[in-house]
Amino acid sequence: MADRPGGTLAAYRALLGAQARSQAAYRVSFVVDLVGNVGATVFDVVTVLALFGVTRELGGFTLRETLVMVGLTACAFATADLLVGNIERIPRYVRTGTLDAVLLRPLGALPQLLLMDLPLRKVSRALFGLAVWVVAVASAGVDWTPGRALLVVVAPLAGVVFFGSIFVAAATVSFFWVESGELANSLTYGGRDFTSYPVTVYGGWFRGLFAYGLGFAFVSYHPALALLGRADPLGLPAWTGWAAPGVALVAAAAAALAWRFGIRHYRSTGS
Repeated sequence: MADRPGGTLAAYRALLGAQARSQAAYRVSFVVDLVGNVGATVFDVVTVLALFGVTRELGGFTLRETLVMVGLTACAFATADLLVGNIERIPRYVRTGTLDAVLLRPLGALPQLLLMDLPLRKVSRALFGLAVWVVAVASAGVDWTPGRALLVVVAPLAGVVFFGSIFVAAATVSFFWVESGELANSLTYGGRDFTSYPVTVYGGWFRGLFAYGLGFAFVSYHPALALLGRADPLGLPAWTGWAAPGVALVAAAAAALAWRFGIRHYRSTGS
């Protein structure tokens, strides 16, 4: 089927359709999962609100300013987790030999892995993240310009690409080290937590590594500064607030190279 014109796309549609039908077969369970999956993002927002219950500023930023970063992270991460997050299951696929079967099919390995277990229950989390982003921006008192109107759309998309790239790049470690789940989680979920707060609350080598070495500062912190019209307390130029799409593209290119390298050097478990 994949050799006929349009056959590859049809095969991917069939995989997605099969997942949708199987996950929605038990409707009550599916609805419960949809509702339950909102909890993680709700907790992230409540945590920030609790912090501001005992302080007026966090790293030099007010509650409304911080919520812009929280909303951007929530929207971007939840969407990336929906679309790409199940790649974190690759250690199990490697260990059980499922990846071997995937590689035998005349389809791209990465699209297959993403579609074969797409967690549709996480749609509610992505929608809630989007709602948090919209409310945060609407209440932040942004001085709107055409550029900022564009950034409010582009920044979450860039964040989705960036977090998706982190998911994929971290997963490739499993080709060489099957028990690498905790390392991957430190980059994916750790990165989500890092970007939920102003980078000014961190210091030393930790801020340098995560914020600029790995690029997490360009997910929410610098776009938020550009939207709010604030100068960077760390002294970086104003144009860094508009660098998120470029950083996301670099991250995507690096993840693609890492994935290709991992696939080429993968050796079957023999199971």
